[in-house]
Amino acid sequence: MPISHASIHQHPDSAGGKQQNSPDIGDILDRGDIVTGHQTTSKKRLLEEIANLFAAQLPNVEAGQIFSTLIERENLGSTGIGHGVALPHGRVSGLNNVYGIFLHLQNPLDFDAVDHLPVNLVFAILVPEDATEEHLKLLASLAGIFRDQETRQKLLETSDPAIIRNIFDSATENVVQH
Repeated sequence: MPISHASIHQHPDSAGGKQQNSPDIGDILDRGDIVTGHQTTSKKRLLEEIANLFAAQLPNVEAGQIFSTLIERENLGSTGIGHGVALPHGRVSGLNNVYGIFLHLQNPLDFDAVDHLPVNLVFAILVPEDATEEHLKLLASLAGIFRDQETRQKLLETSDPAIIRNIFDSATENVVQH
């Protein structure tokens, strides 16, 4: 399966009607990326690749700084939340916005997840250094989205970045309503 790599820069509903107390996952993905069919060899290598993807979009932040941030957080405890999902994240100085990259891995990867299952859905986020509350809300929102088996299954069944973006939009609306 070839790797599909796309940045989506506009979405007509990016502010439309969603409650502002929940981070807008779609806007975060618009500033980041959606990558499907990604292949990698280890958790450490995946975090390096994520750091490189972020650095390519953030000219004022170096990949090494991002990688160090992700590794430091991972050393506190795995960000593998279970059900084949990982949420690597960290705070980075020099950012003005939250950035996210969603990766659908071609082959599941050992991530030391809480349920000991390999990971194939990864949503990495970087937040500004002082965005503590936004960071926590975003992690809670993502955990709620990924808790839903139907959402996880839909994400596993598609390689189309536009469909993935729509799945997150729908899932975000469902989490906000509940």
